[in-house]
Order: sequence, then structure tokens, then C-alpha cells
Amino acid sequence: MSMTITEKILADHAGLPEVVPGQLITAKLDLVLANDVTGPIAIREFTKFGVDKVFDAGKVALVPDHFTPNKDIASAEQAKLMREFAREQQIEHYWEIGRVGIEHCLLPEQGVTLPGDMIIGADSHTCTYGALGAFATGVGSTDCAAGLATGEGWFKVPESMKFVFHGTKFQPWVSGKDLILYIIGKIGVDGARYRAMEFAGEGISALSQDGRFTMCNMAIEAGGKNGIIAADEKTEAYLKGRAHRPYKVFASDPDARYAEIMEFEVSEIPLQVALPHLPENTESVEEAAGIKLDQVVIGSCTNGRIEDLRVAAGILRGRKIHPEVRLLIFPGTQEIYRQAMHEGLLDIFLEAGAAVSTPTCGPCLGGHMGILAKGERALATTNRNFVGRMGHPESEVYLSGPAVAAASAVRGEISHPREVVGNG
Repeated sequence: MSMTITEKILADHAGLPEVVPGQLITAKLDLVLANDVTGPIAIREFTKFGVDKVFDAGKVALVPDHFTPNKDIASAEQAKLMREFAREQQIEHYWEIGRVGIEHCLLPEQGVTLPGDMIIGADSHTCTYGALGAFATGVGSTDCAAGLATGEGWFKVPESMKFVFHGTKFQPWVSGKDLILYIIGKIGVDGARYRAMEFAGEGISALSQDGRFTMCNMAIEAGGKNGIIAADEKTEAYLKGRAHRPYKVFASDPDARYAEIMEFEVSEIPLQVALPHLPENTESVEEAAGIKLDQVVIGSCTNGRIEDLRVAAGILRGRKIHPEVRLLIFPGTQEIYRQAMHEGLLDIFLEAGAAVSTPTCGPCLGGHMGILAKGERALATTNRNFVGRMGHPESEVYLSGPAVAAASAVRGEISHPREVVGNG
């Protein structure tokens, strides 16, 4: 029987020759992930099971990234609980402040997530790892606790949607962020509800690995169960020197069945901006231009990778941010931070008047280090712009890629990069 890449991974981990959409399965897990918000809840539930040890200390990742460095006593207690559990259980994949990064940037960088893996995480953006050709999906803390105890997860096999991008001639500055925002604008925030979102075509092959992470990261914003891209030579190049265990590469059969197939020409997709208060409220940057801003955020698990910082630096080089705008930059990991430093990107950011942070989720979830006051507007390279997402319920969050964010920081309003640097 022909199957999609998602169905093949699920069948492989369920020990079955094949699976079909709607089928209920129990699958072996390669990784169970939690952070300093969801981890403590999962740990408390785990202790109720009467189990002494996690199923495999080498297949658990605990990442304190949301409220770290700790912003208050409550967040310090959360981090402490997780830290003590990691030490007690001898969890292999645990990182402290100074070595940690934003989880969905850190784990691929460290070679913890690999093609063909079956991954659950108590964080909705766990779907990021689909960019490596893995099945990765977010779960609740209780399901995470069950995974910690048993090493298994219960799933309903999702239907698959295929998004095919033709051509390789992208408009200037268009990136994976623009492709995924464009899709969400077309199908809505529930358009892929409990479906696998498979991205394919020449346009996806032309994307960097960083751009692919961005696309799969936001599959959940369309309601997707997972986002996934088949591993190719770019994936292999990314994994070289990172992967320290064997992995299996899967690909969809040519005659696999999909609930829906949508096709796009990349040359027709302009730079995107999502307006409040949903990622589906997309417009071209030209349509959104002129909206005044108080804050710009570049970073997060969506766009905090080195490619994103390079794009932003290319626009900010030799320029100053608007005097009425605060520009906050969050590298995704310590290694990305270090690389940006060696490449001189941090100097560019600081000369422009930006604040550069240690890796943390920070303002993305309204946590800390950039909370919005009543009536303020932010443009962010993050993944969500719900009501009150970054602070006051009467603030506004707009979403874009790093090029638009950097250009807008210079002009003080949502702007196309060409307004700052000319035609690209």
C-alpha cells in the first residue's frame, strides 16, 4: 500500500506494515520533550504514576527556555523543579543557563532530533522538527508524563495535505516565513486541523534548512498535527557532524493519497505580514505598509537562527533604528549567538541601537524582556499574534520575516525592505 511520509513514520514506530488515516495506534517514541513551563506539570504527573525512572534517560529532553534567565521567584521555582528532576533521573539532554537555547533551535543544533524520529513535546511548536523529516507533534503535559514513563504515545493517524511550491525564483527577501504565512492566509488557522502538512516541490528544495525549520514551526498555526519535509542533501549537510546515532530517511510514495493538494508558484508570493489578532490575517507588506510601531522583535524558535540574523544585519548595517522604536534581538542558541558575534552581526545590531538578548523565548509568549503596554504595537518574527500574546490585551502584534522586521525598525512603521536599502 502506498503511504505518505507521515504515515510511513507512524507505521514504522507502531511496528505495523501500514497505517491509514483515522487508525488508532500506539507508537514507540524517540524523544520526549518539555520546557520550564510544561515540564514541571509533566514531572508532577509522572510522580503520580508510581514509576521510579523515565523510560530512557537518553530519549528525554528538558529545556529551560521560556522564563529563563528566571524573571521572578515563581519561574525560578519551576526551573529548580525541572533541574532537580533532570539530575535525579540523569537526563542526558538537559542544559543550563549559559549553555541552553530556545528549545526548537537548540535540539536540532545538538543533533537530538533526526530524520525518521517519532517525537512528542509538551510545546505546540514541537512540529518544528518535521523540517528534518521527522514526525514531531505537540502534546499536553499529561501525555508528556505518560511518554516519560512508558516511551510510547497514542495517536490517531492524521490525513495528509500536500503543499507544492513550484519554481525557485523567489521575490527579493522572501523566505520560509513568507511561504508559511501565505499558506495560513489561504487556509486559515483551522485549515489543516489534525492533518499532516507536507511541504514539497522545487521551492522547498531551494529553501535553506533554516527556512524549512521556520515553515514546519508554524504548521500548528494552521491547526496542523505536524509539518514535514522529506530529508534531502541539504538536510544531510546540516546533520553532518551533529547526528551521533543512526537515523532512517522516509519519503512519500509517488501515488500516496492526500486529503488535499495545493500548488503555488513561489515567484507570485510577496513578502507577508500577519495583522492582529490571528496568523491568518495576512497581507502583502505593501498592503500593511505605514502602520506605526513601538517595538520590533527579531528572534524566537521561528526566526532566531543565523540566517535570520544575517538578513536583519544586512538591512541594519550602517543604519539606526527609528528613535521611537525599540528593537529586541534574540539569537536562538548560544552557538548562534557566538557565530553572530564572530561574523560581526552583534556590532551591527548594537550600532543600530538594538538590544541583543541571551537566548530565551522572552516576549514571544508575553513572558518577559519586551512586554507591551496598553495600545502599543509590535512587529515580530515570532509565530503568534493572539490578543494579549505579547502583553496588554489592548496591544497589537504583527508578524513578519526578519527582512521586513529590520526595515520596519529603521523606518518606525511597517515597511518593505526596499524602502530602506533599495531594490534587492
